[in-house]
Amino acid sequence: MDLLHSAGVQVVQYLQENYQGSQDWFLFISFAADLKTTFFIFFPIWFHLCEAVGVKLIWVAVIGDWLNLVFKWILFGQRPYWWVHETDYYGNASTPVIQQFLLTCETGPGSPSGHAMGSAGVCYVMVTALLPCTRGTRHGSCAARCRRGLLWLVFWAVQVCVCLSRVFLAAHFPHQVIAGVISGMAVAEAFRHIPSIYNASLRRYLGTTLFLFSFALGFYLLLKALGVDLLWSVEKAKRWCDRPEWIHIETTPFAGLLRNLGILFGLGLALNSQMYLESCKGKMGQQLPFRLSCIAASLLVLHLFDSFDLPTDRELLFYVLSFCKSAAAHLCAVALIPYCIAQVLRRGDKKIL
Repeated sequence: MDLLHSAGVQVVQYLQENYQGSQDWFLFISFAADLKTTFFIFFPIWFHLCEAVGVKLIWVAVIGDWLNLVFKWILFGQRPYWWVHETDYYGNASTPVIQQFLLTCETGPGSPSGHAMGSAGVCYVMVTALLPCTRGTRHGSCAARCRRGLLWLVFWAVQVCVCLSRVFLAAHFPHQVIAGVISGMAVAEAFRHIPSIYNASLRRYLGTTLFLFSFALGFYLLLKALGVDLLWSVEKAKRWCDRPEWIHIETTPFAGLLRNLGILFGLGLALNSQMYLESCKGKMGQQLPFRLSCIAASLLVLHLFDSFDLPTDRELLFYVLSFCKSAAAHLCAVALIPYCIAQVLRRGDKKIL
């Protein structure tokens, strides 16, 4: 592995030396590839335009990120920004100098890349949802093939940018981002064959949430009892990050887990609520002005939730509040906001009559 890691460090150095002018672009790509973009931007748009795609986005993102956490705990992957300081591979030779940036100091293990895995899974869902729109009057027509080819070209362009971004920032080695892309596509493809997610009951959502949390916590406690600390990477991040303020509690393994589970539970609670049934499932739910109003209001409200900072001085409290905040945000986006808009539009129609 040292040989693979050293080759990866050379790639990091090459990108940082030759593409320093693209630093802002790589930072933007890395920021945009975070699953928060899916949860707070892509999801409300897709859900109110095509509910099935929105639901699949959440399931793929949550299950994919949960699998990513389990893989990271099993593989014990290093990250470039701390590996260069701790390895004996270079012996008496000088240690390679690699830069760190605002988004470099992730605290979880490095393999596979969560950004690459999440981006690949989410983009795969969106591309496959758009593929039927590319069909012309003749399925095999040249225009239809070109449109499909363009969609996949955009997909792979996004994945290449995400991979280069994570390597440039010294957050991942090249083999870790490649593994992330493959894993993300595999998760998204698997959910193409699980139609039960579209009409899952609240009991199914609750059971899934409890299972995912119990498995992760049980796995962590079991290995800890055996003397294996699965949070070993947090200490390395704190030791080797250039700036302590670049380390955020949001990047710790359990922070992402509780955030995602809160979103999944909030979605299940909303889809099985009376507010959702009276608004989105009624005649008004088929009207484009209603859907566009829901998108605009949901984006605004989710942005407000996202901008609300939680106290970070007590870790356990942060995790609990993160779960509640995520659940409440998506309960609002899926059920409360459409219900309120539907009530306003109905009153407007009555006044006109």
